[in-house]
Amino acid sequence: MSWLAPHADTENCYLGTIGRVSGRTHEVEIWFGVVDDVLYMINGSGAADWYRNAMVDPRVTVRIGDEQWAGVATPVNDADLRRRVGELMEAKYPWEGDPSIGLTFEMWCYEVPVLAVTGWQAPGTSGQ
Repeated sequence: MSWLAPHADTENCYLGTIGRVSGRTHEVEIWFGVVDDVLYMINGSGAADWYRNAMVDPRVTVRIGDEQWAGVATPVNDADLRRRVGELMEAKYPWEGDPSIGLTFEMWCYEVPVLAVTGWQAPGTSGQ
């Protein structure tokens, strides 16, 4: 069983990235979905710093409750997988979208970029 399984229904996780310009660590609170041993996050604005940071340096940390793990972030480019992630997130997080940034619920679920995190290791172990 994945370390993620007991946290699948938790509302938020904390994603740590390394700043693409500053080189400093940054942490954001974010909604997420879990399928097996993969954690998914939707880049709602389409240009969020956490997403752009992970595209430059894919080494990330994820903290949920009192557990923290290191992983590797990759964009979800497969259309079928993107749709499945959208359906998962639609079921977990019903909301009205964010008109202030022109983001509808439908766009959030099915159009904006998604990040997948895999390759879990305890932070500080080799490879991270």
